[in-house]
Amino acid sequence: MIGTKTIGNATMLCYDNEVPILTTDPWFGHKDPAYFGSWVCSHEIPESTEKEILNSKYVWFSHGHPDHLNPESIKNFKKNKILISNHYGERIHQDLLKEKYDVRILPDRKWVELSKNISILSIITPNQDSILLININDTLFVNLNDAETINCTKYIRKISKNFNRSFLLALGSYGDADMINFYDEKRNFIVPPAANNSYVGEHLSLVAKSLSLKGVIPFSSFHQYQRSDSIWAQKYTTPIHEYRKGFDESLEFVEPFSFIDCSSKKVEKLLVKPLKVKIKKPEDFGDNYSDILDVNDVKKIKFYFKKREKLLTNLGYIIFRVGGGDNIIDLNKGINKGVTFELPRSSLMQAIEWEIFDDLLIGNFMKTTLHNMSSLYEGNFNQKLTKFSDNGRVFDEENLFKYMKFYNQKSGREYIYNMFLDKSKSVFQRLLSGQDKESKFFRTIKSFYYRLK
Repeated sequence: MIGTKTIGNATMLCYDNEVPILTTDPWFGHKDPAYFGSWVCSHEIPESTEKEILNSKYVWFSHGHPDHLNPESIKNFKKNKILISNHYGERIHQDLLKEKYDVRILPDRKWVELSKNISILSIITPNQDSILLININDTLFVNLNDAETINCTKYIRKISKNFNRSFLLALGSYGDADMINFYDEKRNFIVPPAANNSYVGEHLSLVAKSLSLKGVIPFSSFHQYQRSDSIWAQKYTTPIHEYRKGFDESLEFVEPFSFIDCSSKKVEKLLVKPLKVKIKKPEDFGDNYSDILDVNDVKKIKFYFKKREKLLTNLGYIIFRVGGGDNIIDLNKGINKGVTFELPRSSLMQAIEWEIFDDLLIGNFMKTTLHNMSSLYEGNFNQKLTKFSDNGRVFDEENLFKYMKFYNQKSGREYIYNMFLDKSKSVFQRLLSGQDKESKFFRTIKSFYYRLK
């Protein structure tokens, strides 16, 4: 048996002659919740497969989100060799070393042999995500997980053209794996873009073609909600049958939760059961909406944001509505843009202490109100706070310049081309704004953009 299983959320289990050599992002999401108890896996992981994951020689983690690097699941891998990518700030590396894990940083854009028939190549991206190219007996798997191919599209395409059989494994969904719990200033819920039920298969096909890949395996998209204050978001998750909607049939489509044999080229669908979820109260995870912030809590929150004040230059203030009371964090005087976050005390203070603010945003139990802002991506607020600062350990514009230089140098000339794409992205977004996603115009423009990529 030489090949790979896809299981769980973003887990690949790679075998060489029946020996489990490599596992990617092992999250036992059927028993270890993520995002303060908000997320669990959509399907069970069979006990036999779980044992193989635990016995895998190498374990690779793409990034720090808890549906990939889960703080409870990782406790099972003290005896395995942990592989991570070479990111600026080295936060994950340092955190794992403190806990006595056997960690190795992979060189960027260099093939590393793990066994006779399996080799890997790591690529870092500026948002602290990682891409892993896996060569199993001359079949290429591009594990994109949640990453975008920023500054590496051409690089991957050059490699993939050398393989007769190749697959994309990437996040593709309606869009609930993001911040969607927004309200207007009158406290009315704002229906998210995820409600539009976009052509997921079409999107994955476009990405695969942009990378010259010949097949697609839906991936990194299999979660569900269980907290009573986030269960509302369940209707915005993507049913498995939707991954073929709009799919380009000139490509090979492999169902999620399958074994791909890289010798015989056969594909076997695995027998997995949907995970039955019992809705749980926030209190089950230490969150009580009546708890208020004490003086020390407010000091810690202010210190956290003041430390990032020189980075969050486009934001005037942040309001934390906790226990029915408002706590204002002033950042930049004279700027009338701000945001209100309404959430329980316990999860907020954990996010502040552990510097994982992104987990609050993605958990989708925290209510967010924007003041004179179009989104949390405006002024790169989200990236600066969660990607560059929390993970990259960057706290001012000077070090942000060093940070971006670090990633741009990895991409060489492709960086210049991506600067053009980045600038043109806003033009395409304006063209598509308000357009029916099923219209010919929308799909033509979207397809043209991906061809540019």
